[in-house]
Amino acid sequence: MSKAKRQLHLNVFIMNTGHHEASWRHKNTEPENITDIRYFQRIAQIAEQAKFDSLFLADGLAVSQNIKHGAFVGLEPFTLLSALAAVTDHIGLIGTVSTTYNEPFHVARKFASLDHISKGRAGWNIVTSGSSFEASNFSKDDHLEHSKRYERAKEFLDVTTSLWDSWEDEALIIDRESGTFADRSKVREINHVGDTFKVRGPLNIPRSPQGYPVLVQAGSSESGKEFAAQYAEAIFTAQQTLVEAQQFYSDVKSRLAKYGRSPEQLKILPGICPIIGRTESEAKEKEQELNELTVPEYGLNQLSNMLNIDLFSYPLDGPLPELPSLSDINGNKSRFQLVADLAKRDNLTIRGLLHRLAGGRGHRTFAGTPIQIADQLEEWFLHGGSDGFNVMPPYLPAGLEEFAQFVIPELQRRGLFRTEYSGTTLRGHLGLSRPANQYATAAVGGA
Repeated sequence: MSKAKRQLHLNVFIMNTGHHEASWRHKNTEPENITDIRYFQRIAQIAEQAKFDSLFLADGLAVSQNIKHGAFVGLEPFTLLSALAAVTDHIGLIGTVSTTYNEPFHVARKFASLDHISKGRAGWNIVTSGSSFEASNFSKDDHLEHSKRYERAKEFLDVTTSLWDSWEDEALIIDRESGTFADRSKVREINHVGDTFKVRGPLNIPRSPQGYPVLVQAGSSESGKEFAAQYAEAIFTAQQTLVEAQQFYSDVKSRLAKYGRSPEQLKILPGICPIIGRTESEAKEKEQELNELTVPEYGLNQLSNMLNIDLFSYPLDGPLPELPSLSDINGNKSRFQLVADLAKRDNLTIRGLLHRLAGGRGHRTFAGTPIQIADQLEEWFLHGGSDGFNVMPPYLPAGLEEFAQFVIPELQRRGLFRTEYSGTTLRGHLGLSRPANQYATAAVGGA
């Protein structure tokens, strides 16, 4: 029997009016609808009709200091994804939730609920939070130090997975005649006592269809890569060149063995912000039109926070000043390094860097025809750069409609992407197995 051809995994990253920082000013977007559930339901249905593996919602826990010219604000992920589950049947639903400013019991219960509501389509993008502004919203004076955030995240994940396993699959009996609702021996307290958390359990909801939601991670620092190798089942990452993507892909996959995992158990999905035109020149014109809508003050604020240096006193058409060392960065270390390398490699002025970052905040932006975009995706996929992509439409909903109408059929024609869903769960779409229950396995092993 011949081995089935490897196919791309595609996630669509939904961010209000789109990923370009000026998308809310674009004529084809609907900024007035960013709190209208019908707007997001329409976007989810477009993505499902195109057969995407999943959709993903980012989230932050603070408002940008430069909200005058645009900011990511909007609906809370669990609430929104539950509403999207009601109008879709197949597409995975991934939400961002911080381990720094939440408690494991709350997160475990909410994700189990979403997985039940969606019948097995939930995914968790695990973040440690990268903004110092978030700390002040949670009774903290300072943002927890980078390595400490990952130590907390590891214990947080150990607690949540234990809570998901606190119910065995067969725990619910529901025998009306005998009056037995559940088998108490299959519902366990976890009695976790660690450096940060003390949680008795069990969870107050039965084990969900997938066992665990698909575990996704987005950090690419050393701590982030190690965390991903130990826990994650998919990574949303950012690279600018194929060589960088190949290095990241090889590095992370090589770390899996020490945790008893195989390369197939982790899907690596770099971000791509595709600007699509019928011709290359039309695509470039679209990109220029978007960039002309940007407000330098907004981009400078974002870039200053990202690089931990005030850029407002430097000329826009001059080079970046000397930057802090990586060790001084307590936010997103990997994004800091990516942006610093991009500016140096391409000899960009501050204005040029702002335009390069406007579409994807460090993720690759590519303007071209559907065939050119498909060529790019195929090259990275076939040459060790990815297992698929995190598609980031520059404006919504039109940017997603263009990708679905023009790029998806080209990928399908090449045999690189599904034409129909073959399963109903997110784990099924990604070819991931359902996790064994750690307590049930122990019970069987000790019998």
